[in-house]
Amino acid sequence: MAHTSESQGFLARKGIEISFQRYGIDALGAMAQGLFASLLIGTIFNTIGDLTGLEACKTIGSFAMAVAGPAMAISIGSALQAPPLVLFSLAAVGQAANAAGGAGGPLAVLVVAVVAAELGKAVSRETRVDILVTPGVTVGVGCALALLIAPWIGAAASSVGRLIMWATELHPFLMGIIVALIIGVALTLPISSAAICAALSLTGLAGGAALAGCCAQMVGFAVASFPENGAGGLISQGIGTSMLQMKNIMRKPAVWVPALAASAINGPVATCIFGLQQNGAAIASGMGTCGLVGPIGLYSGWIAGGVVPGAFEWLGMLLVCVAVPAAVAGAVSTIMRRAGVLADGDMALD
Repeated sequence: MAHTSESQGFLARKGIEISFQRYGIDALGAMAQGLFASLLIGTIFNTIGDLTGLEACKTIGSFAMAVAGPAMAISIGSALQAPPLVLFSLAAVGQAANAAGGAGGPLAVLVVAVVAAELGKAVSRETRVDILVTPGVTVGVGCALALLIAPWIGAAASSVGRLIMWATELHPFLMGIIVALIIGVALTLPISSAAICAALSLTGLAGGAALAGCCAQMVGFAVASFPENGAGGLISQGIGTSMLQMKNIMRKPAVWVPALAASAINGPVATCIFGLQQNGAAIASGMGTCGLVGPIGLYSGWIAGGVVPGAFEWLGMLLVCVAVPAAVAGAVSTIMRRAGVLADGDMALD
């Protein structure tokens, strides 16, 4: 009993709180902000550079995208209230986990950074050589753990590729639903839908379905959460990332229903009605409306394939990338709010 009391006292003194709230909501929500402040804002700068021909924008974008791992890990450490030496040491841990995790990089960063941060906090200021011990433990344990488990997390994330490739052989209607749902869900989860699409070279009609699913998640959450988040949330989710909603999904999974419904409906709209093919870079299939990379991928695919887009093509882009997800998610969320399934504040962003 005394040993348990001492352990609890030590954890309390170190600010280590082992709970779902701390790891599943606080840390995950902070990681989404770190991802936005690095990979996603970098993607936006890169897209502006592609559109305008400004090499400076593309250079800025590449710098921001290159530090996604450190940015996520430091964000997690901040949410866990890590002291300065631990927080700074997490940069190397995030880089290692994200690089070794491949398509599952963000999830690997979450798991590894949480363990490294808490162990770093445990030894922080416990010795007279804290300047060596704290970063030594944080970086050493964190990077070792990244090398050990991050590849497995990446392999698990990439395994969804087998299901996707099976789905691509189905009738366009069923393929549209399955691919849109899988890639859309991957976009919102802490794994990389863009990396999965790039690894599978997912273009053509399947790429169009993937793009439809991703757009549905981003635009769907942006519209469904508008009562809580207003115009700022509309932009940060619609052009940024739907992963900002992960802490709310963990707290109340029902908030995901409007976006999931939008993905399931938007996929067949893309494949069966418009025959929408994403023939730009495969990574664009998994980006949705983030930095407008998905729609730009559609356009660049048309140009590369010698297609002169007419009214039908432009209408398909507008409906699939924006209008259908907005209408479906907006309608479903309204019904759920009136039925009392969703309440004010359920989708609020920090």
